[in-house]
Amino acid sequence: MSKLQLLKQLLPGFLPIIVFIVVDEIWGTIYGLIVAISIGLIELIIEYIRNQKIERFILFDVGLIIALGLTSIALNNDLFFMLKPGIISLIMTGLIGFSIFSKHNLMLQMSQRYLKHINMNPYQIWLMQQSMKRLFWLLLVYSLATIASSFLENTAIWKFLGSAGLFVVMGIFLAWEWWSKKRQNQQLKNEEWLPLVDDAGRIIGSAPRSHVHNHSFLLHPVVHLHVVNDKGQILLQKRPINKLIQAGKWDTAVGGHVASGESIELALQRETHEEIGLQQFNAQAIKQYIWTSEVEKELVFVFKTQHKGPFQIDTNEVDEVRFWSVDEINSQLRKGIFTPNFEYEFEHFKTMLI
Repeated sequence: MSKLQLLKQLLPGFLPIIVFIVVDEIWGTIYGLIVAISIGLIELIIEYIRNQKIERFILFDVGLIIALGLTSIALNNDLFFMLKPGIISLIMTGLIGFSIFSKHNLMLQMSQRYLKHINMNPYQIWLMQQSMKRLFWLLLVYSLATIASSFLENTAIWKFLGSAGLFVVMGIFLAWEWWSKKRQNQQLKNEEWLPLVDDAGRIIGSAPRSHVHNHSFLLHPVVHLHVVNDKGQILLQKRPINKLIQAGKWDTAVGGHVASGESIELALQRETHEEIGLQQFNAQAIKQYIWTSEVEKELVFVFKTQHKGPFQIDTNEVDEVRFWSVDEINSQLRKGIFTPNFEYEFEHFKTMLI
């Protein structure tokens, strides 16, 4: 979508507040309210004719204008007039903060209303949230500085902050975001991208591996293979001490991410060959479940196979492997020997494994 098309999508939502600000400056708050509310009501009627429903975000737009206008009328003296730019900015900052730090992302919902033809995948939404967090803290500092400048004897700072200041702040923010995005694209140029899925396993996007493991909690698919021998013992791998997550602990025999464009079955074959050297084996699907750790969120596809070895490990991925009896595992549960993920699978799927 071009910038012109984007502007056309956004303009209906911003038009009432833009008109209010312009008319308020020229003819006063009352006229600004009348014109802005009229435009908002016209938009409301047009939206109802098109979709046969009342658009709640248009109601919110109009309600915000009424609240700001009545506040300006009620607090009609020099100090309150000077406080108005900071108060308006603080209200918008609060709206952004509520969207970021609660489960109800109003800003995302409003953007989806104005950008109906743009579909955002989970990674794009996460990037938007990170950007909004930075904008929140920047606007919070700006809003508090603008309010504080209202109490200064020298009004030069207030005149700057209350007029051109917001444009300067937004200009700095947009320039930083552009530079940061450009630098990030260079860093991610050669990085592995992983598929993102919904709860049912349908692919809905992709994201860089580093971002998936960086507390974004973007749901991505992984495969686990439990290897059991004819004695009912379970093969476990010991994770290298240099691993970022659960270093030095015993884990499922095979575990790894599904690569972009790769099926679950192919990922299982590849990871099994890479980690323990098996190429010919028959895998049986056991279960799939969502696992959330301290740094990531995974949709885990669990399989099992019967095999007694020998195994050829990749020392970059695995320190060692060995078979454990069920009694051995039971005696060491919840002592920090195993990864929490393995303990969950052992306790929930034990009857299906043995």
